[in-house]
Amino acid sequence: MTVTILSIFTALIFILNILLAAALVFLERRDAPTTWAWLLVLFFIPIFGFFIYLLLGRQLRKKTLFKWEDNKKIGIESLIAHQMNELLDENFEFVDPNTKNYADLVYLHLRNNGALLTEDNSIEIFNDGRKKFASLIKDIQNATDHIHVQYYIFRLDELGTEIVNALTAKAKEGVKVRLLYDDMGSRRLRKRHFKELIDAGGEVETFFPSILPIINPRLNYRNHRKLVVIDGQVGYIGGFNVGNEYIGLSRKFGYWRDTHLRVEGSALNPLQTRFIRDWNQASVSQDIEYKETFFPTRTTKGNTSMQIVSSGPDEDWEQIKDGYVKMINLAKDYVYVQTPYFIPDATFYDAIRIAALSGIDVRIMIPNKPDHPLVYWATYSYVGQMLRAGARIFIYDNGFLHTKMIVTDNKASTVGTANIDVRSFKLNFEVNAFIYDEKVSTDLAELFHQDMKLSTELTYEMYLNRTRMIKTKESLARLIAPIL
Repeated sequence: MTVTILSIFTALIFILNILLAAALVFLERRDAPTTWAWLLVLFFIPIFGFFIYLLLGRQLRKKTLFKWEDNKKIGIESLIAHQMNELLDENFEFVDPNTKNYADLVYLHLRNNGALLTEDNSIEIFNDGRKKFASLIKDIQNATDHIHVQYYIFRLDELGTEIVNALTAKAKEGVKVRLLYDDMGSRRLRKRHFKELIDAGGEVETFFPSILPIINPRLNYRNHRKLVVIDGQVGYIGGFNVGNEYIGLSRKFGYWRDTHLRVEGSALNPLQTRFIRDWNQASVSQDIEYKETFFPTRTTKGNTSMQIVSSGPDEDWEQIKDGYVKMINLAKDYVYVQTPYFIPDATFYDAIRIAALSGIDVRIMIPNKPDHPLVYWATYSYVGQMLRAGARIFIYDNGFLHTKMIVTDNKASTVGTANIDVRSFKLNFEVNAFIYDEKVSTDLAELFHQDMKLSTELTYEMYLNRTRMIKTKESLARLIAPIL
């Protein structure tokens, strides 16, 4: 009897595999590499592959997740339309003449993402976690109206507790504090862990929380964004999450090399809007409504031009990746890339390969130690191919490299949360700052040069002499790279 039930169950799973495979090919219409990768998973591990697909493979329904009708009150939509028309008519008066060289990229982000160009910003760059969080805590302590905090990973260790204590103290003073974290990235967190903050008047929400106690059916679609907005006057965007490892206290990773930006200026309006939309999606009953204090008049005047660009699986286009590709295509002298994962899709790979083959100085820096072994060996495989095209590859040896940064020609740069992989391009909700400023881009390029001194350059000869074991790891990781 048991054998019969098992046989029926196995047959049902096999039939479901076939139906699922048919849906992959004929209904979901994914790109070919991803389709083949999932077909391999389904047919080579037929029972477990089915459940893996249920957790990781299902596409998010195309619907508007992030609604905020009050957005019209701050006039961003009309400003976007105005900027697009001015660019099309070639009448746009750029504050910084350098930005005019990137008019096509600016227009792309306006049309593709509604990313308003702001030209009065000042930026401070952080590449060390201790300095970044010291600055953040100081800004939290100086807040007078509201504090909006959003992180993919938020740990209640020493660093996380220090931040929560600072937020709680401000909530007790009457400052409106909102904290949003991702359920998968912060899977050990529960709202009850923030009891003191909530009792003080703070609010805490979780993005895409688990329906079941252990299994989250939306395992793939995570909010990978990391941003903070304080009083509508100061903002933070970049790669640092909240946890002891991000200030170098992890034995496994050692020093944590990342890049984060502190921003003042009109770029705070789209940053604020991004947070509000994410919060209202996650909130059950505490939606944020428009307040003038969210978008205050600013006295600080900078001269850095930038756009805040978001992307996610709810969109038809891959906005941040499209921006990456356009930046590479516009490069004349060099392209510097820092990323913990280099698993590009065909579009990005072709763009950067062609740049290298064209004689542009392409340099890619990846970490020496993996946080995800399969991802690391897939990365190693792709950078090996880039060596053949003439790119220079650097392996960062001074801890773990988590920076998501591209700099071109000392004129344009991007820093944010999106890695060079399919997960960031298609599956995660991401946000990047695209910056058109010679000083900021030169400073970021200089940080890259400093990191080169702490790295080993991987030559093509070294890559060819890798061991058979490494070749095997690469081959296996490359096979499922489209779904990593």
